[in-house]
Amino acid sequence: MTNIKNLIAKELNLTSAQVAAVIDLVDQGNTIPFIARYRKEATGGMDDATLRDFDERLAYLRNLEARKAEVLHSIDEQGKLTPELQAKIEAATIMQRVEDLYKPYKKKRATRASKAREAGLEPLALLILAQGRSDKDPLALAAGLVNVPAGYDTAEAALRGAQDIVAEIIADDAEHTACLRAFTKRSSAVGVEAVDADEKTVYETYYDFSESLAKIPNHRILAINRGEKEKKLKVKVQVDANAAVAQLENRVLRSPSPFTSVLKEAVADSYKRLIAPSLDREMRAELTERAETDAIRVFAKNTENLLQQRPVRGARVIALDPGYRTGCKVAVLDEYGKLLDYTTVYPTPPRSDIEGTQHKLAEYIKRHRANVIVIGNGTGSRETEEVVADLIAKTDAPLHYTIVNEAGASVYSASKLASEEYPDLDVTTRGAMSLGRRLQDPLAELVKIPPQAIGVGQYQHDLNQTALAHALAGVVESVVNRVGVDLNTASASLLGYVSGISAAVAKNIVAYREEHGAFTNRRQLKKVAKLGDKAFLNCAGFLRIAGGDNPLDATSVHPESYAAAKAVLKRASVKPEALAHGGISDIAQRVGDVSALAAELSVGLPTLRDIIAELEKPGRDPRDDAPEVVFSKGVRDFDDLAPGMELTGTVRNVVDFGAFVDVGIKQDGLVHVSKLSDRFVKHPSEVVAVGDTVTVWVAGIDKERGKISLSMVKGKV
Repeated sequence: MTNIKNLIAKELNLTSAQVAAVIDLVDQGNTIPFIARYRKEATGGMDDATLRDFDERLAYLRNLEARKAEVLHSIDEQGKLTPELQAKIEAATIMQRVEDLYKPYKKKRATRASKAREAGLEPLALLILAQGRSDKDPLALAAGLVNVPAGYDTAEAALRGAQDIVAEIIADDAEHTACLRAFTKRSSAVGVEAVDADEKTVYETYYDFSESLAKIPNHRILAINRGEKEKKLKVKVQVDANAAVAQLENRVLRSPSPFTSVLKEAVADSYKRLIAPSLDREMRAELTERAETDAIRVFAKNTENLLQQRPVRGARVIALDPGYRTGCKVAVLDEYGKLLDYTTVYPTPPRSDIEGTQHKLAEYIKRHRANVIVIGNGTGSRETEEVVADLIAKTDAPLHYTIVNEAGASVYSASKLASEEYPDLDVTTRGAMSLGRRLQDPLAELVKIPPQAIGVGQYQHDLNQTALAHALAGVVESVVNRVGVDLNTASASLLGYVSGISAAVAKNIVAYREEHGAFTNRRQLKKVAKLGDKAFLNCAGFLRIAGGDNPLDATSVHPESYAAAKAVLKRASVKPEALAHGGISDIAQRVGDVSALAAELSVGLPTLRDIIAELEKPGRDPRDDAPEVVFSKGVRDFDDLAPGMELTGTVRNVVDFGAFVDVGIKQDGLVHVSKLSDRFVKHPSEVVAVGDTVTVWVAGIDKERGKISLSMVKGKV
């Protein structure tokens, strides 16, 4: 069988010791965030992303070995397992190879070949395949195998039956399949045509389209798949069938024999009836998997960047969820996200009560000391923004406004979670609150929304939802644990993504907090129902307690390292209480030789360095390195735009063909990949990320279609 440890070590360029250590840690039930952060000595400093790749590869290879065992057992039970076949199966490194080798031994539904075998035609089929000498021609041999009850009532029918068996044997051969698979991959194309060439659809680009399998971009595959699913397009793999048959003939045919002509017919039938359709399905599935894998990767990266956006601390927010007929919902939040007030105003048609809206907003600004107004970018956003901008221009208060993406707000506000959190509020008020909190703490709010609904992907609803959910859950978990969570304020939604904490335990933590009051130390976590020693080990370092019994509880130092941290503080002549005042910036200089101290304390060097870094800046939020939120845009409508205009915007989404940038109006503008830089860019993610603040120039305006073309290279329009 495959040596999993050696294979992973080679593929990921790791040492055998690293691989063995990680496998051991995973098998012990440790989470990826915990291993990445607190087991650096064992892993050699492997980061979160590498560990997730490792974990996925380990799971795949273990499933592969389990499948090999099943296949070997099945073939052995049939009495057909040979040493050569066993060696081939055991040497397989991909699931596809195992299934190819198993194909001849799988139980099949009734086929033309199985019917012919039951009629006693297999001996003739084997003679044809053997291509030996014979005193009789194939038809004469077939005459002796006529079986009227079975439906082979003539020599010609019996010969065709034998050819059916030959065709299936050829199609079941793993080596033939591998050869034709490689041929199809390198020489074929995706062919697309319209179901109705006269119908106007968004898929007209693909009405007469062909592109190489090897070169077709992933976003194009997903677009074609969607068009096919909507029954607007017909898709097939275009392959040179004659060349493929010739390839197969070269593999099957040997020296001329009396069976050559009938064997050639069987070869052609094998390819066209059995192999080609199977490879067509396989190539389409492989293209889709490739495209979906890439789309999930891009979506995951976008989600990661979105969740890592900088919080706007100290913002007392008036959040506006615009609308027309039903008005604009208003929610006022204090700097901690607590709801202070809410109402509905009508600044938009048909009522257009601008004066009343501004009066109510001015009242809230004064009463609640609001300093930021947040406006959702949905229906009625532009008109609402004009009213807000006019109000700010008329006031002396230190007030700003910004537009936030509404994607997913309606999903959250109507969810069971939202109704549990705010049972006394209606759906629209919850939606407005969500918009305001997205500005205050994007991570804490966005974890309440299914990642598929937050609007940073491409074709996300067409993707494998299980794979997408798995990837996005991993991303959210990584970001939450990288940032850390305040144990006394975090919602159950946020706690549920902390290393080692399940959704049920997260609810138990909140319930314990509500019953017993705020946690004062991390040890109290062990009193929470269903939070055992293993869960505590995995979660404790990622949960923060500000102002508790132990200043180290407010840091990312794990409780298992408290003794080492206290020894470092003692060496530096600093009391733990100093951590509450912003840390000790010169602690590294105070402790001197870190390597010597690590040896003295019997602590791993990476762990000690992490402890010192944390004591320098306890509880530091990595999101503070993200770009600041852009307030108050200078444009609000298509009519404000002009070709060549320079604007500042925020990247909202990154896809294969470019980046969508919010420049202050309802519709985001597209910077095509060719206009992201003055150098060649393979993928937009090389240049921009969700949340980036960028300078763009208007390259084109299509008011009729509501599209804006932008450029990040001045003059490149």
